[in-house]
Amino acid sequence: MKLNVPLLAAAIVCSVYSAKALAQNQGNRGDQSTRPEVSDVTGDRPAKSIQDNSFLIEEAYNQEPGVVQSFATMRGQGRDRFFAFTQEFPVGGQEHQLSYLLPYAYLRSDGQRARGVGDVLFNYRYQALFESDFIPAFAPRLSLIVPTGRASTGTGNGSFGFQGNLPFSKIVTDRITLHANAGLTSLFDVQDRRPTSFNLGGSIVYAATRDLNILLETVGERIATVNATGKIERQNALTMSPGARYAFNFPDTQIVLGFGAPVTFEREKKPVFGAIFYLSVESKIIR
Repeated sequence: MKLNVPLLAAAIVCSVYSAKALAQNQGNRGDQSTRPEVSDVTGDRPAKSIQDNSFLIEEAYNQEPGVVQSFATMRGQGRDRFFAFTQEFPVGGQEHQLSYLLPYAYLRSDGQRARGVGDVLFNYRYQALFESDFIPAFAPRLSLIVPTGRASTGTGNGSFGFQGNLPFSKIVTDRITLHANAGLTSLFDVQDRRPTSFNLGGSIVYAATRDLNILLETVGERIATVNATGKIERQNALTMSPGARYAFNFPDTQIVLGFGAPVTFEREKKPVFGAIFYLSVESKIIR
């Protein structure tokens, strides 16, 4: 499948500017001096206490000015182990955010015995919509994939590429938040082919208390790979992951610990059970 990159870029630009126009029409975007923070929804709601700390689903909240978030995720799925470290930085305010993701994999399934650094991602995310009483937060992301992993061992893909994601987030009651994602990953040159994978997912988060959240995340994937003969193979996977996260709040710092129990389903295969461990440190370093 060949990806029409200009068409995709045009679609992303149109979606961003359409969202911005909608927000302006609703009167939710003003001058920088009066613009609300992304989490400023009317009322002191328990659902606001922990945000931007999901495990599989991307939440549509950029970091506030001066706040840097560092988080690590360790996931075991079957006999494989995956580790990822990410840092997010606001750039000149809350609208623009840069981040990077450093992955590491330890592969033992299907007779593999490999470990090493995976493909690094450099990310830019734009806060197109700030959440209000009636409008969800919307923060499209575009990422550059750098082939730092080794394709020969399976820790990387051996190609530059890009990833795009469209995350939406909305607090719907004092204790419940909904999130939705739609995205794709395209690699430019894998054995002279351009495999493109798609993802669609969502989650519901229940704030049992201000410090404890219960999550249910679901992700569907259409995964494209290139086999030894140079043909593109596609498979579907569905992952469901119940989990929980707990926040420790200090002046100017929030630490979040989380745990998830993902189960992945694929056609003609047994379900694969796993575990996710999550640690986040979010600090205001510039006042």
